[in-house]
Amino acid sequence: MFKLAKYLKPYWWQVIILLASVAVQVWASLQLPALMADIVNDGIVAGDLDFVWHTGFIMVGFALLTAVGAFLSGLLSARIGSAFARDVRADFFRQVLSFSISDISDFSTASLITRTTNDISQVQQTIIMCLSMALRAPMTCVIAIIQAVVTAPSMTWIIAIAVGAILFLTILVMAIVMPKFKVLQKLLDRITMLTRENLTGLRVIRAFNNEALEQRKFEKTNRNFARLDVIVNVILSVQDPLISLVFNGTTLLCIYIGISLITTDFAYLGNMMAFMQYAIQVVMSFLFLTMLFVMLPRANVSAGRINEVLHTRPKIHWRQQTKGQPSEVASVEFSHVDFAYDGAEEKVLHDVSFIAPAGQTTAFIGSTGSGKSTLINLVPRFYEATSGEIKINGLNIKDYAQDDLMRRIGYVPQRGVLFSGTVRSNILFGAPDAGAERMRLAAKVSQSEEFIMKLEHQYDSHIAQGGSNVSGGQKQRLSIARAIAKDPQIYIFDDSFSALDMKTDAKLRHALKPVTKHAVTLIVAQRISTIKDAEQIVVLNQGKVVGKGTHHELLQSCKVYREIARSQLSEAEFEAELKQAQPTNKPEPAQSSLRRTKRPSSKSTQSNRKERHA
Repeated sequence: MFKLAKYLKPYWWQVIILLASVAVQVWASLQLPALMADIVNDGIVAGDLDFVWHTGFIMVGFALLTAVGAFLSGLLSARIGSAFARDVRADFFRQVLSFSISDISDFSTASLITRTTNDISQVQQTIIMCLSMALRAPMTCVIAIIQAVVTAPSMTWIIAIAVGAILFLTILVMAIVMPKFKVLQKLLDRITMLTRENLTGLRVIRAFNNEALEQRKFEKTNRNFARLDVIVNVILSVQDPLISLVFNGTTLLCIYIGISLITTDFAYLGNMMAFMQYAIQVVMSFLFLTMLFVMLPRANVSAGRINEVLHTRPKIHWRQQTKGQPSEVASVEFSHVDFAYDGAEEKVLHDVSFIAPAGQTTAFIGSTGSGKSTLINLVPRFYEATSGEIKINGLNIKDYAQDDLMRRIGYVPQRGVLFSGTVRSNILFGAPDAGAERMRLAAKVSQSEEFIMKLEHQYDSHIAQGGSNVSGGQKQRLSIARAIAKDPQIYIFDDSFSALDMKTDAKLRHALKPVTKHAVTLIVAQRISTIKDAEQIVVLNQGKVVGKGTHHELLQSCKVYREIARSQLSEAEFEAELKQAQPTNKPEPAQSSLRRTKRPSSKSTQSNRKERHA
């Protein structure tokens, strides 16, 4: 909790006003019992009605002052608490955006969502409670005890017994409940994860008729959460009647002792009434502190989870400014690159080397799990290579500032990702200043223009969250259009044509050629037809490069590539491709043949001339 206190610094002046209003509220409210005692002792007992009215008006003034102080403290604590939560949430979100893919995997998406919502709200509520109660309760307690001692010193032992009982109950409850709060938060993470998983995978669950299985998994976690939550609430609910018992017992004890003292001195009646109110104020103060002490452990757990994210250093460190001068000519170069996931025993990529020059398409193909997508994700530094060197435009990727590197890359993921907004906002997501002309070109090249023009509002048509109101192929084409609109130096297509039919795929690749003529194009694909025209194809098998060349060269030289081609082509198509890949034996020109024929000797030449003369 204390580590998050720095977020209160911008609002220090509001905190000072809040503390001042709390002090006024406490001081004004504690004047009322003493004034009531004066009314009883000096007004009612003495029969002075003017004194009663005069003191009564003063009490009304103090009551209004108490109300104003309470209103200001409540208003300011709410404003400060909301601003605190807003700032923490903004920093938290900014930190999550700086994480690499592996950093996010370490926490899990569900846990990060819970920390962003539930944990920050928990801390916010505790901050509001602290601001309004942390000063008021101790101040009320101290001043009330002093006033009680002054008013009825012979009865102060009653307050000591009440305070001791409340402290004992609070410590006992905290010792039992605090460890359970951590388990509750973990179970809440689990519930969030299962909910998110089931909502995103609902179609698959229904397709495989596994609703019952997923429901059992959710119910098990939900039942564990509910059971533990009931235990915590039962413990906390037991505390309330016990504290009420202490509260009511204190009141009865004050009345009992007070009545026994009144029998000797009736003028003690006002003091007894004042002391009773002071005692109630002290008990109430400790009751508020108890509530705060119950909230603090839970908030402390939440604050720890928030700080864990805020103080996590991302595994990938970016420079503030690019070191060195990248070449104006685009290129991507891998030199002896290895990669392994954190904690994995085996490497995913082994000694990968290739150069992808500008104006050419470099494609990656291989069986499932061969490392194609992992390799392509190293280019924008979603992951960090374990060893080796990656160069973009001749400069080591580690020497780039993040903004500088990302503006050079147009990335299209395997699954098309759209954001809630419009068609226009999604296409121009990476280049908001690109303009309408570039947007229409991107839509035309990506083969999106046809279906966009059929929409009711065309480019201003609404896109639902996640693109749920468009088909998979349309979503993928809009994702491709987004990359084209950015006009990057490097295009990355991570199996981005898989949702397109063969005809649309061919048209898109044909239209893409003029747009990418000065850029590097990297394509991960499963279909031979998508990459057969690429200038360079890199074949991966179990994370190793087992072939490199054109389509026809690989058919001749790479066994893995031939097996992939055979699995995707018919026998006739495969044989035709092999025939085209065969080297041709063309007859040599006549002039060339003469040059390579052995020249006859001078003697034989003369002999031949004589024979021809004869």
